[in-house]
Amino acid sequence: MSVKEKYQPVLNMGEKMNVKDGYVEESGSKLRVGGTVNTLREKDLMWDEIKRIGGENPSDIEADIKVSNHQYYAKHTVKSGESLSKIAKAYYGKPMEYKRIFEANTDQLKDPDKIFPGQELTIPFPEGRSAQN
Repeated sequence: MSVKEKYQPVLNMGEKMNVKDGYVEESGSKLRVGGTVNTLREKDLMWDEIKRIGGENPSDIEADIKVSNHQYYAKHTVKSGESLSKIAKAYYGKPMEYKRIFEANTDQLKDPDKIFPGQELTIPFPEGRSAQN
């Protein structure tokens, strides 16, 4: 199996995310990939997939993933049955972080217990993170 085939799920993910200025170069046993995603969340998801495939510090891939949007971590479209605490758990791993999401969306939310399918919520950066890191 070539290193490109090994990391094909990462390349597929990049296509689904519409990576801009993307490139893939295979040289011997090393893969070099890069491009620009919209949000830090997308970058995090791509790195999670790289690490899932290649381990915590893979030596057979070099990835240069840039972020174009520096305003928020992600956008989330509310689905039926979701709550702010469920959304916070999905993005931050902590349900009580729902307050951060609520505060970032007071332009459309007046009560943290009242969200509706189809609403597009801004997900602020996790504590200590920004689009630069």
